[in-house]
Amino acid sequence: MRRAVALLTLMATTGVVGTAVAQRVEQASDWRLAATADDRVRLRSWRSAWVKGIAQARQGGFASDVAALGALADPDHSIAEPGLPDGEYRCRTIKLGTQGRAVLTYVAYPFFRCRVSDSGASLTKLDGSQRLTGRIFADTDARSIFLGTMILGDEESSYPYGRDRARNMAGVVERIDAKRWRIAFPFPAYESVVDILELLPAGG
Repeated sequence: MRRAVALLTLMATTGVVGTAVAQRVEQASDWRLAATADDRVRLRSWRSAWVKGIAQARQGGFASDVAALGALADPDHSIAEPGLPDGEYRCRTIKLGTQGRAVLTYVAYPFFRCRVSDSGASLTKLDGSQRLTGRIFADTDARSIFLGTMILGDEESSYPYGRDRARNMAGVVERIDAKRWRIAFPFPAYESVVDILELLPAGG
């Protein structure tokens, strides 16, 4: 047993585990086979994270900001066919709630640029100090699942998914209007209780 634990520790330290998970993401047809155990737990608790985040934002004095989000902040609002067409998007992140390491319980960032490619299977945020890149998996007729990683600052490439828990990103993709989508990231590694990424086609 000690040898097995030591081997797993060595593999994690050298990035072998992360590489294996990254390969599994590329090859898997089902997100459940690709996601890490931690991310499967996070995705199962997406709604409770959302409700908690909204409650904290309201209690923190941002009730009017939450109300102004309308359907974007309603965890029970979505329409069928969540797939994102390939193309350029305007995207922004809204952070709700706090895990105790942030003062504000509501933060809305400006719009940046995102791109969907590979017949709706790949999503990349192109600018900003925190960027994401990853794969979108079909799930049900009402939602898809995003698995990816975060790129920080002036980094030119991403960590493989699964290599660094703090960089892993797992979210629920939903369409909330004819040309409006969101991805809810429950219990991200930093700051908030839930992050919502809004996506709008760049061409309007």
